[in-house]
Amino acid sequence: MIQLQNLSKDFGTLRAVDSINFDINEGEILGFLGPNGAGKTTTLRMISCFLDPTAGNIHIGKYNVREHSLQIRKMIGYLPEHNPLYTEMTVYDYLQFIAEIREITNFKKRLKEVLEQCGLHGVIHKPINILSKGYKQRVGFAQAILHDPKILLLDEPTSGLDPNQIVEIRKLIKELGKEKTLLISSHILQEVQAVCDRIVIINEGRIVADGSTEELKSSFQNKTRLELELNASEKELKQMTDKLKNISINSITPKEDKYNLTELEYDSIADRRVDIYNYIKAKKWTLLEMHRVNVSLEAVFRNLTIEGGE
Repeated sequence: MIQLQNLSKDFGTLRAVDSINFDINEGEILGFLGPNGAGKTTTLRMISCFLDPTAGNIHIGKYNVREHSLQIRKMIGYLPEHNPLYTEMTVYDYLQFIAEIREITNFKKRLKEVLEQCGLHGVIHKPINILSKGYKQRVGFAQAILHDPKILLLDEPTSGLDPNQIVEIRKLIKELGKEKTLLISSHILQEVQAVCDRIVIINEGRIVADGSTEELKSSFQNKTRLELELNASEKELKQMTDKLKNISINSITPKEDKYNLTELEYDSIADRRVDIYNYIKAKKWTLLEMHRVNVSLEAVFRNLTIEGGE
């Protein structure tokens, strides 16, 4: 459905997106994940034809952004991070205005369908400026799908919402995903994990991972993380890892009861728990707890965008 080929974007001497390649299949909900400033919004703006690529190309079906910008715009619904609404208008007037711009001929039919999908019946004649943040976001969704596009681009769709509003918007995204192809840009891990079929991670303008949540976790399974609670100092723990070799300290969190919560990491090729336990026993430290840490999407993300980027 969507194909990005060696896509790059420069702003003067700054390369915001650097030769990225990935495809989005028809009917897929793809999470585009990355830290702030990674190039997510710039990529979405190129796909939606708001920005011209510096190099490379984007194909959507049989069209490409360099030659068929108008055709592609008709196929896409776009909800930017900062939802651009005319807040002095009522919801009805705003959607009617969007329909006129989009040259939608069956406005009354589409309005009825969109109000139902976005849950806007109760506010249709209210000015947008008196609506809650959640309802304003729903109005943004309504304008994005009013022309019944095949593709939806959502940039940080739950930004600034409270927990109840986030749940409502996630439900709406899942419903829309049953009939459309969705690309959701976010830096919120829980958001992407809750609604997306597949995740692409971008860091410093480059793609660093592509796969399902489970596939990304599996790729990280060559490392074992071990959490210990014991009464050893940071200096003593460093001496232990130097002695045992190929074990690193990820973090040390002091506790009020003189115990440290320590996370160690080592290659999964060998189980080092016996070595670690025997060392602790020989030193006569008090060990309250030792357990493996389940690999999370957060651990993968940090490894790829912080640790891997250093």
